[in-house]
Amino acid sequence: MKQLKRKNAALLFAGLMLSVAPIATSHAADKPTLAFVVNGASDFWKAAEAGVKKAQGEMPDYTMELKYPEQAAVAIQQRLMEDLVSAGVKGIMVSAVDPKTQTDGLNKIGSQTALFTTDSDAPKTNRVAYIGSSNVDAGKQAAEIAKKAMPDGGKCMGFVGLLGADNARERIEGMKEGLKGTKIELVDVRGDDIDQTRAKKNVEDALVASPDLTCMVGFYSYNTPRIYEALRDAGKLGQITVVGFDDDPITLGGVKEGTIAATVVQQPFEWAYQGMKLMAAYLKGDKSGVPANGLIIIPTVIIGKDDVDKYAANLKAMTGK
Repeated sequence: MKQLKRKNAALLFAGLMLSVAPIATSHAADKPTLAFVVNGASDFWKAAEAGVKKAQGEMPDYTMELKYPEQAAVAIQQRLMEDLVSAGVKGIMVSAVDPKTQTDGLNKIGSQTALFTTDSDAPKTNRVAYIGSSNVDAGKQAAEIAKKAMPDGGKCMGFVGLLGADNARERIEGMKEGLKGTKIELVDVRGDDIDQTRAKKNVEDALVASPDLTCMVGFYSYNTPRIYEALRDAGKLGQITVVGFDDDPITLGGVKEGTIAATVVQQPFEWAYQGMKLMAAYLKGDKSGVPANGLIIIPTVIIGKDDVDKYAANLKAMTGK
């Protein structure tokens, strides 16, 4: 019996080694690989997946991948990128979990492969360029939504995934800037580390702790749906102004029915599509697509009740869903 167990263990080990071995060599041996690394699991990135797919169809000489870290944590995202570098990936575009604490890690990646950023920039690193939204401008657009919906003023609570990420910090700063001189105040912002359950709990806790709130802002794509659900469960939909970000179906549905004032939408499809093409050109020696300031801004747009159907149709056409 012991001999049989040892034999089975040896076969299992050999099988594992055979299954793992190709991972370390496949990228290096095949076509050049480009990777789009996100900051955590969210339906927000489905549009980016479609952008990567479109770019792949136009550039069959490359292998293009979108990678999700197991968890929205700096160490886990860094390990994922280091594994990609070890596997021979030629270019990485990343939405950094926390750029301020990732400088050394990102510089390490940038010294070994072409590094680009998206969604949340890391300007103090050796990244080649950032392609994504102006998060400050997006925050100012959120302020415009709030001002239109609450002309007499009010108290807002914000909710976001990663408080330390540049995209969160800049959206918050942009909204505060846009609210100056008004009677609307963003009193606080609660983070959830991209934990969906915690995101909803944050809203529920705020309803109990701050009954005088008249407005809630979802700064990440999934925050607005969790706000919607918490307000629905508490019987307060329509009683509190909701300012949204991005185009989750629940968010768009709320905008259309009038329970969400409006939402600021980004274009992750374009980030991925244009980003993959930019990286491919850069690796071929064509640096003309990289501006002097290293910033490629894809505009954000406010979607209100009258815009939802047209926007949803365009989104479906882009993603094929």
